[in-house]
Amino acid sequence: MFQTFESQAERGAAQERLKELRRLMAAAKLDAYLIPRADEHQGEYVPASAARLKFLTGFSGSAGLAIVTKKTASLFVDGRYTVQARSEVEPGLIEVSTLARTKIGEWLGERLSRGQRVGFDPRLHTVAEIERLEAALKPHAIKLVPTNRNLVDRIWGRARPPAPKDPVSLHPLKLAGRSPQDKIADIQKLLKAEKQDAVILTLSDSVAWTFNIRGSDIPHTPVALAFAILPAAGKPELFLASEKLEPAVRAHLETFAKISPPETLAVRLKALRAAGKRVRLDPNTAGYWFARALGGEKRIARGPDPSLALKAVKNATEIKGARAAHLRDGVAVTRFLAWLDAAAATGALDEIEAVRRLEGFRRATNQLREISFDTISGSGPNGAIVHYRVSDATNRKLRGGELFLIDSGAQYLDGTTDITRTVAIGKPTNEMRERFTLVLKGHIAIASARFPKGTRGIDLDPFARRALWQHGLDYDHGTGHGVGSYLSVHEGPQSISRAGMAVLEPGMICSNEPGYYKEGAYGIRIENLVLVTEPEKLPGADRETMGFETLTLAPIDRRLIVSELLTAGEIAWLDAYHARVAAALSPEVDEETRAWLKAATAPL
Repeated sequence: MFQTFESQAERGAAQERLKELRRLMAAAKLDAYLIPRADEHQGEYVPASAARLKFLTGFSGSAGLAIVTKKTASLFVDGRYTVQARSEVEPGLIEVSTLARTKIGEWLGERLSRGQRVGFDPRLHTVAEIERLEAALKPHAIKLVPTNRNLVDRIWGRARPPAPKDPVSLHPLKLAGRSPQDKIADIQKLLKAEKQDAVILTLSDSVAWTFNIRGSDIPHTPVALAFAILPAAGKPELFLASEKLEPAVRAHLETFAKISPPETLAVRLKALRAAGKRVRLDPNTAGYWFARALGGEKRIARGPDPSLALKAVKNATEIKGARAAHLRDGVAVTRFLAWLDAAAATGALDEIEAVRRLEGFRRATNQLREISFDTISGSGPNGAIVHYRVSDATNRKLRGGELFLIDSGAQYLDGTTDITRTVAIGKPTNEMRERFTLVLKGHIAIASARFPKGTRGIDLDPFARRALWQHGLDYDHGTGHGVGSYLSVHEGPQSISRAGMAVLEPGMICSNEPGYYKEGAYGIRIENLVLVTEPEKLPGADRETMGFETLTLAPIDRRLIVSELLTAGEIAWLDAYHARVAAALSPEVDEETRAWLKAATAPL
């Protein structure tokens, strides 16, 4: 199994750890200390050796920040993790808040006194984050103090897991579509145009994409923890632990890059600073430590990580791979859904067994490299926890009259998948069916949208929410995120959300996943991945518009649909989607699954 089910909570440990942290804070003359979820690479997922927030608080989600003062401890999470955080941290010891990260400065200003000091690890916070905090704290005369060594690491001591050292592999040209030399040339062309001498890549997936390498340092995300310096001319320098490189891999990389130990990075930055070079750094993704090493925030050349926009737009080879991966994954998911209908009827099926079986169907493709994230397998009230992770302690049976939400994905060499289906177990209530249909209306609104060049995700996000809003309902997560090509299942800069300011371009892959969650009762989410299509001028149109091609292939539960709530156009979209699913998958599945699929994709 790629997924484990042991409980991640360590009840009773937080009190002593907080006590020891406060002792270290007092010794360093700090009045508060920040503990983010991020690691030195600022990626969404972190290795066990960097799971500091979980070690201190017990919270295992992928986004959050804790602030510990002399007398209080608060954990700040977004709407995806409110329920989960309350279940994982010790009540009465750590307060859970949904205050936005951008408001943390105001929170500190209200609780600390003038002249007090807030400690932080400069490697774990971005330049932009620290600048916002400094601006917010300045009127209160509260000082931010970078620490040389992370205080949580000092408490963790020898029990802290070692840094990962798994081998690096090469991502072949037949799957990547473009050589590292071509990608590096594109970045160097940009640097020259903007009169910048070099750029530092700090995100592991940016390094992986640029150099066509993959790894397994992060669970479920095929990256190696690495940094890179790309000069405007000449060979780039890749900072990667030598023990990760087999001779053949090293030899290939050294044809176009210099390989250096990670511990030499600080020396290189110092040399760039001494030479007065204009070094590009992304303030939203690079650690504050990099800016300090280069001479401070005013010395860096600010600009987005150039690989972000480049890798977001998939080339023809990557698009072909994505379609193949989704066809393969659709077969596995559909076999699972057919099995689920029969198994759930027995009343013996639980959340963990569902996860095991789904992974088994994916393994049967003989091309599964990993899952793309821990499967969210939520029965009844567990489905209302947006990023629920089933464990032996929380495992629950799938019961009649409830909903079952399963959100999962796979890593194949030719593509990354992410799909959510909500399934009726037994007979659903009228409320469940109504709200499922409202979510479906939003899903169809995104899938069928036409939009002009220059459209951003924030412009489309209301399409998915309109039907819910009209009934006084909503959901507290984005409607869609970018997805990599055998890389991170969550990739920027594009998103369909209230924060989605990046322009959508042909070749981008996004998720389409509106939802609804009734705490303590059930959750609903319908997720497909979609590809932004090339602009075209429709008959009678004044201008070109783009749209979405749905990549994901699997039935949507017709038993949960109130057809009277759908328009004729929405019914036509669903029937056409199901006809496409049936045509694509029927030749690939066994006879029993094919019979189930025919019924599951019948026209409304």
